[in-house]
Amino acid sequence: MSEEASFPQDDKQRLPGTPAAPARRGNGLALLALLLGAAGAAAAGFGLWQMHNLEARAQQQLGQLEDARSQVQALSQREQGLAAQLTQLPTADELEARRRLLAQLQGDQQQLSKRLETVLGASRQDWRLAEAEHLLRLASLRLSALQDVNSATVLVRGADDILRDQDDPASFAAREQLAKSLLALRSLAELDRTGLFLQLGALRAQAAQLNALAPAFASQGDGDFSLTAEGDGSSRWAQWWDALSRYIRIDFDADQNIRPLLAGQSLTQVRLALTLALEQAQWAALNGQSAVYRQALEQARSVLDTSFNADNPDSQALRARLDELIDRPVAVAMPDLGPALTAVQAYLLRRQAPRQATEPAAPAATVEEAQP
Repeated sequence: MSEEASFPQDDKQRLPGTPAAPARRGNGLALLALLLGAAGAAAAGFGLWQMHNLEARAQQQLGQLEDARSQVQALSQREQGLAAQLTQLPTADELEARRRLLAQLQGDQQQLSKRLETVLGASRQDWRLAEAEHLLRLASLRLSALQDVNSATVLVRGADDILRDQDDPASFAAREQLAKSLLALRSLAELDRTGLFLQLGALRAQAAQLNALAPAFASQGDGDFSLTAEGDGSSRWAQWWDALSRYIRIDFDADQNIRPLLAGQSLTQVRLALTLALEQAQWAALNGQSAVYRQALEQARSVLDTSFNADNPDSQALRARLDELIDRPVAVAMPDLGPALTAVQAYLLRRQAPRQATEPAAPAATVEEAQP
C-alpha cells in the first residue's frame, strides 16, 4: 500500500476493485479547514477593527465629557458670582426709597434750572445796560479830548440801540436825553482835521522847494539896435549893451520897490521859518486851537509876502492856498453828554433797586444718601 501511495496512477491504470474515496475526502477536509481558518482570521481582523473604533469613540466621548465638565464648572462659578451680586442688591423697600429720592432730585433740579435761566437773563440785560453806560462815557471822552464828532455820534447811537432793545417803558427819560445828544452832535459843523493836517503837510513840502524869482525889467527905450546891419560898427555896440543890460539896468520910471534876491543861507532860513509856521498850524489843527491856527497861517503868509516875489507863480499858488485854509474851522463848541449819562445811570439804579430789595435766597435741599 505504501508503494501505491507514493506512486499514484490514473484511474485507468488502477486495478479494478481498488477504492479512491478516502483520498478525495482528505482533500475536502483540508480545503474546509483552510476556509475555516480564513474565516476565523477575517472575523478576528473585523473584531480588532471594531475594538479600535470603539476605543477611538470612547476617547472622543471622554474628551467631550471633559469639555462638558469644564463648562459645568464655569457655569457654577458664574452662578456663584451672580448669587454674590444678588446678595449685594438692595431690597424692594430700599429701591422704593431710592425712586422717591430720584424724583425729588429731579424736581429740585428743574426748579434750579428755571431760576438759573432767570438770573442769567437778568445778568445779560445788566451787562448790556452797563455797556450802554460805558459807550456814553467813551463818547464824552472822545468829545472832550479829541473832539471827534463822528466817533461820538456812533457811540451814542450804540447806547440808544441798547436801550431800545430793552423794550422797557422806564427807559423813556434816558432815551429822550440820548435823542437830544444825537441831535446836538448831528447839528455840529463837519470837521476834517485829518484832511486839514494832510493839506498843510503838502504845503510844507511845497514851501521847502520854493525859490526866489529874479526881477525882470521891461525896456521902454526907443533905440532898437537889432535893425542895424552886421557890417556896421554900431551892431557890436548893440551886442555889448544887450549883454551889459542883463546885469545893470537903470529905470527912472520904476513905480514899485525891487527886493534883493535871496540866496544861500538867507533862502534856507526863510524856508525854515515858513515850514515851522505851517507845522505849528498843523499842530493847532489837530488840537483844535483856532487862535494858534490862525496866527500860524498869518505868520506864514507874512513870511511869504516879505521874502518872496509876488510875481512868482509858486508863491502866488501858495498864497492863494493859505488864504483858503485860514478861514477853515478847526474847533467847535462840543455838546455836553453829561445829562444823557446821568439819565442812563438813574435808569440803571431804578432797575437794580427792586432786585436788591427782594433778592430770593438759594434753595437749601438736604438729601440723605440711601445705604445699600
